[in-house]
Amino acid sequence: MLRCLILPLCLLMHPLAAVDVYLGTMSKTAEGIFRATFDPEQGKLTGVELAAQMERPAFLAFHPQRHTLYAIARPNKEASVVAYRILDDGALELLNVVPTGDDNAAHIAVHPSGKFLLTAQYRAGSVALFPLQADGSLGERQQLIRHEGGSGVVPQRQSAPHPHWVGFSPDGRFAFVPDLGLDQIVIYAVNLDTLELEPAGYVDALPGAGPRHMRFSADGRYVYLLNELTLAVTSFAYNSENGALEPRSTTQALTDELKAKERFNSSSEILVHPNGRFVYSANRGHDSVTAYTANLETGALAVIEVEPIRGAWPRNIAMDSTGAWLLAAGMHSNTVSVFAIDADSGELSFPRGHVVSAPAVSCILLND
Repeated sequence: MLRCLILPLCLLMHPLAAVDVYLGTMSKTAEGIFRATFDPEQGKLTGVELAAQMERPAFLAFHPQRHTLYAIARPNKEASVVAYRILDDGALELLNVVPTGDDNAAHIAVHPSGKFLLTAQYRAGSVALFPLQADGSLGERQQLIRHEGGSGVVPQRQSAPHPHWVGFSPDGRFAFVPDLGLDQIVIYAVNLDTLELEPAGYVDALPGAGPRHMRFSADGRYVYLLNELTLAVTSFAYNSENGALEPRSTTQALTDELKAKERFNSSSEILVHPNGRFVYSANRGHDSVTAYTANLETGALAVIEVEPIRGAWPRNIAMDSTGAWLLAAGMHSNTVSVFAIDADSGELSFPRGHVVSAPAVSCILLND
């Protein structure tokens, strides 16, 4: 379908400034964090270059004040968290490195207070807490929590716990850890006085679903859980008083017919549009992004379309703060593709055919 890209009038009258984009990578030949410049008016990435040499900086996160960038990586072959100061020109300056004291992390998130960050160790089945200093540097690991068990529904993937994501409620009172091996979202209360997580319960996902990542709705009333193994999104109603989640509905990202086109399919990332009306998830194998409409009253999702990413193995997708553009990382094709988001329908289009080269991108982070 041919669609026209119409930018909001406010963007035409007040041009937006260029945005620094940081790319986490998992390349064995050109390892490090890369940096590019994104033009939010034209939807173009330019100037992709190495910003920090580091082994396998797979996932990245900002400090809430945007003066520090954090990466999970393997400097000197040791699983670690790395802190970089973001200079005025966007360059990265190493602050410090702290070992996880466990296995490689799969995800990282900074608490809204800026007082600590969490990492999820997929293979080790653990969650780690690291305090943050006033200058953004890392303190030594303060807490390590090990999950136990495994649903066993998919034996080769669920015989042990596999925390895959860490994140927080909008008010920062609770932390959430989707665990692919347990088929659960594990919930913790955040104690800011002691900088510790305290058990607060869990909610079961569908058997064999393999919870991977999750996002809150724009109004904070619902949670959208991305299930890696079944390529589906489950909606939960959120109780902000006690952090509890109540399952509401599940929507398949791909039809059985689309799944059958590839030998292997796996979900990777989920995003919520700033206006709350649209949700997006990425499909590896089928190499596409599924767009959904979100019912603001019930939290239920309905598929709008499935858009190919013009690359291979979308390990990560990201959106600019205006909700005008979606960027898709093709990890196996060494590409990042840029798509326009229709503000009325939520549909994706590829208006300028814009794709840039970047090695094995596993995370896209826009500093806007």
